[in-house]
Amino acid sequence: MANFTKEEIDIVVVGAGPSGIAVSACLNKVGINNVVLEKQDCCAYLWKKKTYDRLHLHLSKDFCSLPFMPHASSSPKYMLKKEFIQYLDEYVEHFNIKPKFQTCVESAFYNNGEKKWNVKSRNLTSGEIELYASDFLILATGENNEGYIPKIVGIENFKGEIVHSSYYRSGNSGMEIAFDLSNYESHTSIVVRSPIHVLTREMVYTAMLLLKYLPKSLVDTVIAKYANFKFGNLAELGILQPEEGPFSIKISKGRSPVIDVGAIDKIKLGQIKVLPGISKIKEHTVVFDNGDEHQFDAIIFATGYKNIATKWLKDYSSIFHEDGTLINWKGENGLYCAGFSKRGIAGISMDAIAI
Repeated sequence: MANFTKEEIDIVVVGAGPSGIAVSACLNKVGINNVVLEKQDCCAYLWKKKTYDRLHLHLSKDFCSLPFMPHASSSPKYMLKKEFIQYLDEYVEHFNIKPKFQTCVESAFYNNGEKKWNVKSRNLTSGEIELYASDFLILATGENNEGYIPKIVGIENFKGEIVHSSYYRSGNSGMEIAFDLSNYESHTSIVVRSPIHVLTREMVYTAMLLLKYLPKSLVDTVIAKYANFKFGNLAELGILQPEEGPFSIKISKGRSPVIDVGAIDKIKLGQIKVLPGISKIKEHTVVFDNGDEHQFDAIIFATGYKNIATKWLKDYSSIFHEDGTLINWKGENGLYCAGFSKRGIAGISMDAIAI
């Protein structure tokens, strides 16, 4: 059996997305020795290679900066994808963050005898095993880790194309993708399974400002009325509104409101059809909860992501549920996580500073 030398280090950070680089920057700023392990070949891989081409930040840049480095005053209020990526690259350079790329973590556990985290990784280029022993382990692999496609009766029989929204290059949310497809005269339908809040990004910006001074319940009421005035009664279009306010839901359940990019107007014009939940899938058709059955050539699942850190982390019960959802950002024996709170870039910054 081959012998491997463990590299002793204060902190191992897993992931070099915005969460990982934010944590490393905070550690570097106070001189704490850390290593960032990233299985891809660059920082912010999802932003650079998985986000859709026409992406704008839905939140103002005021709420989308990482610790200790605000956005330039010359940058636009709602930044383009390329502008935010440039910011991330400058952030990495400014804080002298040097991730080990193409390094996939295969296992991590807390060694009670050593009182250290033992992390085993594999260099994907050379195939060599690399071992680390650290006082602290920080998971920064993020909540958008692996696309989730739900198990639906008959899905394996569908003869058309099935893809996750992360592979669609011109949108991410169901509303954005439906809007984009309808622009190319595709016969597009969108499934709205449960009540949702639909807002514009300006509504969200207004709410973020109001939340600094007013109670959440009042802001919810004001923004909901604003949305009703803007869009009208969406229930008539098949889009129900939750009883709980948009920002109460964001805080309590981590679910963000849907940002409208023009899809609502197209729904009103009949260019996008709203359908209820799916009950089963056949070879060429989809059967819906109301009994209707329609034929489709492709199904795009904008059904979110799942956390896969639980596949290699042996001792995760103090921070994650069995399904990978967050319990607490601070676990046992020096285990922490950043970027799992469903609070966007602002939440990532808060996590990094707290750690």
